[in-house]
Amino acid sequence: MQTANLLPLVLVLAVVAYGLAYMRSRAVAAPLGGIRNLKALPFYYAARAALWCAIPALLVLAAWAGFEGKVIQGIVIASLPQDVWPESPGEASLILSQISNVASGSLNADFVPEHIAGAASVLEAMESQSENFKAALVLLVAVSGGAFAWTRVAPHINARVNVETTLRRIFFVCAALAVLTTAGIVFSVILETIRFFGRVPISDFLFSTSWSPQTALRADQVGSEGAFGVIPLFTGTLLISAIALLVAVPVGLLSAIYLSEYASKRVRSTAKPVLEMLAGIPTVVYGFFAALTVAPFIRDLAEMVGLEASSQSALAAGLVMGIMIVPFVSSLSDDVINAVPQSMRDGSLALGATQSETMKKVIFPAALPGIIGGILLAASRAIGETMIVVMAAGLAANLTANPLDSVTTVTVQIATLLVGDQEFDSAKTLSAFALGMLLFIVTLLLNVVALKIVRKYREQYD
Repeated sequence: MQTANLLPLVLVLAVVAYGLAYMRSRAVAAPLGGIRNLKALPFYYAARAALWCAIPALLVLAAWAGFEGKVIQGIVIASLPQDVWPESPGEASLILSQISNVASGSLNADFVPEHIAGAASVLEAMESQSENFKAALVLLVAVSGGAFAWTRVAPHINARVNVETTLRRIFFVCAALAVLTTAGIVFSVILETIRFFGRVPISDFLFSTSWSPQTALRADQVGSEGAFGVIPLFTGTLLISAIALLVAVPVGLLSAIYLSEYASKRVRSTAKPVLEMLAGIPTVVYGFFAALTVAPFIRDLAEMVGLEASSQSALAAGLVMGIMIVPFVSSLSDDVINAVPQSMRDGSLALGATQSETMKKVIFPAALPGIIGGILLAASRAIGETMIVVMAAGLAANLTANPLDSVTTVTVQIATLLVGDQEFDSAKTLSAFALGMLLFIVTLLLNVVALKIVRKYREQYD
């Protein structure tokens, strides 16, 4: 039985265990004078039975799925004659791929060596046996767990403590997985960054003003070592992000103030969903809009006033990106402003302040930390955007502060560096990890500085 079919079956068994334990708890409580004489409500006995049924079965299923492929591949490789055993992991992967193609029927067994066809038969048999054993073991564990919990329904057992302890452990495991995943990502990026700096000096990476990672395939070719100066990339990133924030912050913040404090309920119920629809538009659509409409308009307008503008410019990408992140600023700011207690508004108005004075002197200072958080989220969204920059600003790593020139960003270069036929351990590919690590550090420092500023200048109310 496939895993996709086992999962809903386990959930069905958990529901059945829940219902049986619930009925048994009420039946046990009846001779005692009702459920008030139980140590816990029937819900907790039923929930404990469902957890005992589902969690062990899901753990067995996850462990089986994690080790099944490796075990079967090892058995299939061992079934080959010793004279054709693979000598390297790459050769083993190639042989296994050929065996899998024969087993799936996408490759005719008549056109492959006899030992490959025999290994394909072994693979089919092992996969079939594995599916049967997996289904039997998972179902047996699920039924056994549910039956054990059903027998443990008794008035003297406090099922509530058991359920809450189990849920607390599940929450802890989920939180630990999130933390460990983050640590794993950072650790892997750090390792590849160290490998990169083993080939390119860190001083050249941080302080050079030339970025040309197109390393040659032969040592005698021109530019075989490439140039990995990160300054043009961060200049382009900051330029486009600054333009986007100059558009998004005033528009988003003022629209949030209007919708939360001045607009009628009818206008708010219509305008807020329409504004938030901007966040649901795919970034590639924004990229097309920037490349086909905004960028040509900016170029023609610049030529009319006697300025020289590129067909792909930082201004076009920044303007469209600013429109894209307006909902982030507006929605978060609106929620934060609405979270300010109504008593603060009423007190300010009762003291004779106007609505605008109340907004400036009372509501805005109270909502400032949340507003700063929304702006930081919008800034992170702008820094991490790739598609709009590729289509509207180009790939040229120019060191310029002119918004009418073509520039590129760190995220765009990370995407382009990992595409192509370059070797994975080349300096060109490894530079993508160095860029990611540097971007992570810069973003972290910006968040720390912003948090300190908010803590210093925010106003606290009892």
